[in-house]
Amino acid sequence: MPRSRFAGSSLTSPKVDVVIDMGNPFLNHTIDAFLKIGTVAAVKTAAEESYYMVERGKVSQQKFGNAFKKMCREGAYWGTVAGVYAGMEFGVERIRGERDWKNAMVGGALAGALISAASSNNREKIVMDAITGGAIATAAEFLNHIK
Repeated sequence: MPRSRFAGSSLTSPKVDVVIDMGNPFLNHTIDAFLKIGTVAAVKTAAEESYYMVERGKVSQQKFGNAFKKMCREGAYWGTVAGVYAGMEFGVERIRGERDWKNAMVGGALAGALISAASSNNREKIVMDAITGGAIATAAEFLNHIK
């Protein structure tokens, strides 16, 4: 259940915890990331599509149907990317036996390469997507620890 609180002078962000136990920590991390980030993408798309419908003044059942399909596509895509990343990072952490920013970097690079390879056979693009995935994951990890 979402919750937030005031702690002194700082406001904490809402915490949303959905626990799905698949009996395997790797699957638990992957499914958790898929559901959380997929939901974020679906809500983002719903907000965008609602804005466009209101802006254009064209609201219809067909528009709602198209918006729903787009929400599902975006949610599935973002969720898949997040799930692959979370799984890769968890796997790297288990192999290395350490929990640090390097896991995020390697997990992001592996996820970027894997997702790129699934949609393209261009070697240069796969390498660039691996570099981008590693950079974004590392930056996100560093941002998580800013106080």
